[in-house]
Amino acid sequence: MKKLNLDDVVVTNNEARHQFEAEANGSVAVSKYMLAGGRVIFTHTEVPPELEGQGIAGKLIRTALEHARTEGLAVWPVCPFVRSYLERHPEYQDLVS
Repeated sequence: MKKLNLDDVVVTNNEARHQFEAEANGSVAVSKYMLAGGRVIFTHTEVPPELEGQGIAGKLIRTALEHARTEGLAVWPVCPFVRSYLERHPEYQDLVS
């Protein structure tokens, strides 16, 4: 398995599919969301097995949270990974609704 360079991973917001996407080595990690009443509700994060353990989910969520901050959206973390990320990164606690 090729070691992932996170600097080469670009995270995009696929608004049509309501998910943030990070493509690497031909695979795509996603964090799905819904928008409701000024909130972004993160429902599910999925990383393909070949990308696990390399920090891609963290980069995905960090980018999604920065997007929420820029857009003035409160965050509702239904997804267990997003909840645990927020617990480990207090700098994003002000976003949580």
